[in-house]
Amino acid sequence: MTMNNTTKPNYLFPLIVMASLFFLFGFITTMNNSTIDFLKNAFGLDDFQKQLPNTFFYGAYILSVPVGLMLTKIGYKNGVLFGLGLISLGFFLCIPGVSMGYYGFLCTVSVFAIGVVILQVAAAPYVNALGSPETAASRLTLTNALNSVATVIAPIFVSILLVTPKLESGIKMENSAIQEIVKGPFMVIGIVTAVILAIMFFLKLPEIKTGESESEGTEKKQYKSSAFKYPHVWLGSLAIFLYMGIEIGISSFFPDYATKLGIQGINPIDMLKYYWGGLMVGRILGIFILRKYKPSLILTICAIGGAALLGTSFALSSSAPNIAMWLFLGTGLFHSIMWPVIYNLALVDLGPHAKVASGVIATSVIGASILTLIMGKIQVATGSVMIAVSLMFIYYLYMIFFATKGSKIR
Repeated sequence: MTMNNTTKPNYLFPLIVMASLFFLFGFITTMNNSTIDFLKNAFGLDDFQKQLPNTFFYGAYILSVPVGLMLTKIGYKNGVLFGLGLISLGFFLCIPGVSMGYYGFLCTVSVFAIGVVILQVAAAPYVNALGSPETAASRLTLTNALNSVATVIAPIFVSILLVTPKLESGIKMENSAIQEIVKGPFMVIGIVTAVILAIMFFLKLPEIKTGESESEGTEKKQYKSSAFKYPHVWLGSLAIFLYMGIEIGISSFFPDYATKLGIQGINPIDMLKYYWGGLMVGRILGIFILRKYKPSLILTICAIGGAALLGTSFALSSSAPNIAMWLFLGTGLFHSIMWPVIYNLALVDLGPHAKVASGVIATSVIGASILTLIMGKIQVATGSVMIAVSLMFIYYLYMIFFATKGSKIR
């Protein structure tokens, strides 16, 4: 009897490397979102203008499909190196960008935003391919757990270095004064990213060939001619689009919601660490939960749970504002594993089309820029942050549809 001595590849180290990249772009993403109130006070912005950092940052995800196509040509590692280079360059450019005013600063934000897009498009399908398809959602949740650690740290970073105690007066500042505040933190991030780039350059990472059979003797699967021909890819893209309105909508509108509740003695930016902390805890739990239960079931439960907490928060906003605040922040626990689960469900059965499909799906992250702007416009028009945030109930309903039916359409 002949024994098969073929050893399975050890993907532990590449998974650790990818997890560190999830930490980096998680930190940058949350830091960008957490600076909204700082920028509002520093530049003297209204409720609509203050959402523009989300537009410039998440708007870069419109390039996700070209990035996905680019990765098929240059490979994952070269894509990661290019992305890291743009992130480092972008943060250095932000320092002189601030001196050109609010819109000059936003233009430089777009540079490191494109770098984040490249990292995200490269990292997710890579993690998906580092092991068996059955545990892909669990691996994505694991790397997103480290991403969540970064999202907890980032608001604290912003609160300490950019908000307290420099903007307590809330008076519009001169561009040169703002530049002095951001120079140190942005330079540190640029240098750290450059160091990671140098380390990554010398690392040897396996190039994953999607579409090949995982084991010998299995029949080769027939795939459609293009990723664009799979309905669940498009439905998953819409799910990501609406999910971003949920995740970023909560953090973007929490300061105004806390003001509406009339809660005194808190720093709204600092309090966001509890929201992101909920995402972190949920993702850690999700590593184990997703090994036992179907991703579609977990997504359904999370959508219902998030909607229930938000609805209860609204109901208690007048009678128990403190409880309402914690329920609002507590939605993070249910939002925690929605992203990796949606992503995994949308990439099922794609084989060699995974890279391009990842770009299609990642494009939908622009939902954070479009939906927050729409909600901001509604807030300005109605004078009510609650009416603006109520759009999230529509987003939750779609998550339930995608989990129960949309993700199964081939």
